[in-house]
Amino acid sequence: MQQLVVDKFGFQYPIGRVQALRDVSFEVQAGEFLVLCGRSGCGKTTLLRALHPVLAPAGERTGRILWNGAPIESLDRRTAAEHIGVVMQDPESGIVTDKVWHELAFGLENLGLPTAEIRMRVAEIAQYFGIDGWFDQHTATLSGGQKQLLNLASATALRSQLLLLDEPTAQMDPIAATEFLATLSRINRELGVTVILSEHRLEEAIVYADRVLVLEAGRLTLDAPPAGLGASYDSLDPFVQAAMPTPVRVFAYLPGVTETPLTARDGAAALERCLPQPLRVKRIERPAQPETQPALTMKNISFRYEKDGADVLRQLDLTLPAGRTTALLGGNGAGKSTLLRLLAGLRKPTGGRLRLQAKTALLPQNAALLFTQSTVRAELQSASEEAAAAVAAQLELEPLLERHPYDLSGGEQQRAALAKLLLNDPDLLLLDEPTKGMDCAFKLRFAQLLDQLKAAGKTVLLVSHDAEFCAAHADFCALLFDGEIACMQPTADFFCNNYFYTTAAHRMSRRLFENCVTDKDVISLCRQNL
Repeated sequence: MQQLVVDKFGFQYPIGRVQALRDVSFEVQAGEFLVLCGRSGCGKTTLLRALHPVLAPAGERTGRILWNGAPIESLDRRTAAEHIGVVMQDPESGIVTDKVWHELAFGLENLGLPTAEIRMRVAEIAQYFGIDGWFDQHTATLSGGQKQLLNLASATALRSQLLLLDEPTAQMDPIAATEFLATLSRINRELGVTVILSEHRLEEAIVYADRVLVLEAGRLTLDAPPAGLGASYDSLDPFVQAAMPTPVRVFAYLPGVTETPLTARDGAAALERCLPQPLRVKRIERPAQPETQPALTMKNISFRYEKDGADVLRQLDLTLPAGRTTALLGGNGAGKSTLLRLLAGLRKPTGGRLRLQAKTALLPQNAALLFTQSTVRAELQSASEEAAAAVAAQLELEPLLERHPYDLSGGEQQRAALAKLLLNDPDLLLLDEPTKGMDCAFKLRFAQLLDQLKAAGKTVLLVSHDAEFCAAHADFCALLFDGEIACMQPTADFFCNNYFYTTAAHRMSRRLFENCVTDKDVISLCRQNL
């Protein structure tokens, strides 16, 4: 059954001459799972908001959007809230109550459902999502992954017919993200709920999709099933190509593959079929990291938020090599952001010794906390015009200078906040999820920026859930678990020694190759063996 029709839809915001969306047309059948991708600022969030009459932005609209045959703007607020659920990028933005069970009941109470029905629905949804173990917890104590799962559960409790999700896994660790997407797929398959998911992180999401929609500069340039991505690969924007799952990128460069694999399992099988046996070259050789002086040393560091509370960090030891990029990984709620706050001087350890003399700058996970002005240009005026212009060019902010920081997309806010920090010329940059919300295009620019910072002798500690980015661009990786640094190793060793906290390229190739952690590693060895 045809549930949604987008017919030659266009949209332009009141401020700005460029259309956010242009002549977008597609249809959605009830129960489909669509993945929406494209560069930051290409119009993904605008399109998702236009599909919900309550969230639709103000501006000039052309074309039409039909919901079950009627103009979507004709839906009353109650019907829209009941039938179309939304999960946004920031887990905090969807939570409005103090306790988990209150949050599950909140939307149902607003619909005026009888108390008995509310209790039944809340009990059912809590068990379906496996959150009955933290049913009575305060929402403020939940990890980012738990909060997003709660947002999804709250939308599902309304028995929505359509779920709109805008990069919901951006702040999740790899394991939590995998579990979230698997739950979303289960809702789609078992309950028949239509899903439209906007994602930069396509490695897992694309496996569940019926169709993939690609937006470029507000235009829909591809609408195809995932299995057809290989055939369409050469026609895609190069930066959209970089967002494709690792198996798609690898096999786009290999001859003789008739059907592009999408998963690590299928990619491994395809590698074994297309490569001659025995292999001539099986290992990527890497030069050893030269030793440098430590930029900071932490010994036996402990920290707790409340005097009688549990330690978030306990007896933690960490040494950061100067002039290098170190990536800190770990699960949601492991204490990574807390560690950055200690290093930035925003909190004091309750025990241990911290030696830090470098000038530090912290990019928080919520970049909007750094904004105090009404335009991006004003945010950068703490430095000379020449320095502000240089950093704006470096971070591709020139088209955004007259925009209010709060009107930027998540990835654009990250770039603006980072520019503000760089103008202070810090020796140590503490970056909390800096690639969150960034498309692959700017991730490549950001990687170049990290190289420039290293060349200038700067030290970077990067907290991230983006294993693929860390594998390609960090010098060292550390894993934080149970309040301690479980291990710290050169990047290739870290990902090759891990089984779950590793990359799709390693999962796909580890039966054949050694020391491969990126798609470039796999492609290089494949070419040497063909």
